[in-house]
Amino acid sequence: MKILLIEDDMELCDTLKYRLEKEDFTVDVCHDGEEGLYFMKESLYDLIILDRMLPSMNGVAVLKDARKSHVSSPVIFLTALGELQDKITGLECGADDYMVKPFAFEELLARIRALMRRPGKWDDSSLLHFEDISYDPESKRLFTGKQECTLSRREGDLLEIFLRNSGQTLTRSVLLARVWGPDSDVEEGNLDNYIHFLRRRLKTVGSTLTIKTIRGIGYQI
Repeated sequence: MKILLIEDDMELCDTLKYRLEKEDFTVDVCHDGEEGLYFMKESLYDLIILDRMLPSMNGVAVLKDARKSHVSSPVIFLTALGELQDKITGLECGADDYMVKPFAFEELLARIRALMRRPGKWDDSSLLHFEDISYDPESKRLFTGKQECTLSRREGDLLEIFLRNSGQTLTRSVLLARVWGPDSDVEEGNLDNYIHFLRRRLKTVGSTLTIKTIRGIGYQI
């Protein structure tokens, strides 16, 4: 599970990163609001821990912008602002949970796990299921109850991203970075080609799933 931690307290960041990684989470860290927003838009995270008082751009502004940009990852506000109105503002701007500093790490861990148990989140099993299909990332096998086929590596990587973020609009830049790598100079037309290939694969196994084009943004399964 991949977590983004946006917090300007360096000592707290180091402590949380260390303890979360001991719990087998992968943790990216940034200390600035604008940088955090960039990370949120350009990568896919299973969960985001966000401070409210940040340099360059406060946490509420960061989250509002992220939600407008179709970032749907669960967000926990972790902040010293603990008045009732602060909590209401945080939740109404798109946060899924709100914790006030100081806090117990065990409680934060429990809240993270509670968010991950929500419908639509994946467990650690290797086989992915969604609607009428199942997909095995290790063997690259896609199958329904009647038919199956084997995907290429890029087809498989692309399908896995869609399945782990079902219903979420994924931007072209995110898909290109996750499938081809953030430093790749691959042309955007390659993404369109692989979307076409993947749509054919879904038809091959008789699935009713579709990959929708969200004009000007990206794609959604």
